[in-house]
Amino acid sequence: MSLLLTNARIVTPDAVLAGTLSVAAGRIADVQPGRAIASSALDLGGDYLLPGAVDLHTDNLERHVLPRATARWPSRQALVSHDAQCASAGVTTVFDALNCGEDGFKSYRGSVFRSGVADLRALADAGLLRAEHYLHLRCELLAPDMLELLDEAIDDPRVRLASLMDHGPGVGQYADPDSFRDRRRRDGWPDAVITERMELLLERRAAFRGSNAAGLFARVAGRPIALASHDDRTEAEVAANHAAGIGISEFPVTLEAALAAKAHGMRAVAGAPNIVRGGSHTENVAAADLVRAEAVDAFASDYVPGSLIDAAFRCVTELGFELPEAASFISSKPADIVGLNDRGRVAPGLRADFVQVRLHEGVPIVRQAWRLGERIA
Repeated sequence: MSLLLTNARIVTPDAVLAGTLSVAAGRIADVQPGRAIASSALDLGGDYLLPGAVDLHTDNLERHVLPRATARWPSRQALVSHDAQCASAGVTTVFDALNCGEDGFKSYRGSVFRSGVADLRALADAGLLRAEHYLHLRCELLAPDMLELLDEAIDDPRVRLASLMDHGPGVGQYADPDSFRDRRRRDGWPDAVITERMELLLERRAAFRGSNAAGLFARVAGRPIALASHDDRTEAEVAANHAAGIGISEFPVTLEAALAAKAHGMRAVAGAPNIVRGGSHTENVAAADLVRAEAVDAFASDYVPGSLIDAAFRCVTELGFELPEAASFISSKPADIVGLNDRGRVAPGLRADFVQVRLHEGVPIVRQAWRLGERIA
């Protein structure tokens, strides 16, 4: 289809251009300064036109499946709602982060994983999703069933990213076992059960972590699947991950780890909610400090899809970035990390994935979004 958008502040890779954008056959055909006079042109009223956001990690689907702790929602309807929320937040490419294995406290994750993969295949193949969805497999190294679940999805071409996770006590964001215990208390678990599960997770670390990691490496070899570590804390952890062939440090919890990742040539991904909130909700390093130290390549929404657009504009107002560079943290840079070089920039020849944003009292409001030149929100 053809599309002509005019009177927009178009955020190109190098500048913000007051001009007109044309689309043909799902691709950006041209970007020109000035207004179009054609009656078919859609006037954007001087709003910004940014590349559609590329979200490498969102847990948002699980939150729709379980809107309350004891209320399970039908999985397919949950996916439709999740997809609509992402599109309305300007996210045109979504990596659904589904858990391969439970973490000792969330036994439902296997069923959420299986239904999520099946529903994504069914709805995407039928052309019923607004955003384009890929799979990010969150591989819980302490889970006995991790490889079994991994094998059920690994051949799906939508799998483009896998992360190695250890959510047990003593490492990552739970390096202090007391913080692990406090988190579970806040979730409503009694102390006796927490102690029992913590001991179980330590046993599982000894029994499964090494073999699960080896099995994951063997399965992704030769496939176009990027590998990420998760919640890196120390230089030693980062060095070991790099030596194992992992190229992405996802949500490093210390500046030390993020700087080490960059020194090893790895890509570092920070949480956009950390930028929006002004710090980590788990008392880890502030993402803004990582940005100032040039220790971040991209943002991911983690648990709030709408945080991506907001984080990009906060990089302008609070961290001194020009908008094209700020927008790259949520578009071109995450796309490049996973080899999706056909999107993430407003430039001729690339996919017509973009989002219209208006600033209202300093708050970016998504007005419309398009994927392949078709409006999705």
